Amino acid sequence: MPRTSLTRRVMFAAAHRYRRPDWSDQENADIFGACAHPHYHGHSYVCDVTVAGPVDEETGFVVDLGFLDNVLQREVRERFDHRNISLDVPEFADGKMIPTGENLARFICDRVQAALSHTSARVIKVHLAEDAMLSCSYEVDA
Repeated sequence: MPRTSLTRRVMFAAAHRYRRPDWSDQENADIFGACAHPHYHGHSYVCDVTVAGPVDEETGFVVDLGFLDNVLQREVRERFDHRNISLDVPEFADGKMIPTGENLARFICDRVQAALSHTSARVIKVHLAEDAMLSCSYEVDA
């Protein structure tokens, strides 16, 4: 069955640090380097969310763009923008998920997909860039 995809970009600025509470400060520094700095560090993230599905014959949409924008506003911008992910986002609090790009991309994918569950659109990829030199992609098997 043919499938069309649509990618929407959302940006946010946030701070975080990598730390495992079950490791010593030295172990964290050895593994995570500057990302384990106790006073955190920040990025201006660029997040591309790609959804795919059949094109609705009545609307011409894979997904209603206004609806997708609202989902991205709620699940990404409101949750992460101008936040300290390690302190302000419970799922990434100390002892939970480490706020790596990989974990953030997977988390965003899961949250957006849950919000789209009543539609025929499926998130197939989240590409998250921390800066011009580092990005990751989380892809879902179709």
